[in-house]
Amino acid sequence: MQTNQKLSEQDMMTDALNTEKLSITSYGSYLAEATCPQLRQEIKQIIAENQQVQYEIYDTMRQRGWYQSKSAEMNELQQTVQKLGQLKQGIGG
Repeated sequence: MQTNQKLSEQDMMTDALNTEKLSITSYGSYLAEATCPQLRQEIKQIIAENQQVQYEIYDTMRQRGWYQSKSAEMNELQQTVQKLGQLKQGIGG
């Protein structure tokens, strides 16, 4: 049985956003394991490009009311930055 259901624009953008997020995560794993400097540089460039596309999709969805995100309070941001700094120091960064 075949149905002719079509995805809405919101569904397509949600799928694209999720695909970009997964792609960024996957490339991050590849980057962590790559030993060739040229390959590492190429992967970094791909990640940067994917992050830009991901942000553009997110921002379009946010503007259309299709993606709501909680605004963080300044103290929450500062606490997170502090925790990440401590984590980085703990692993020898």
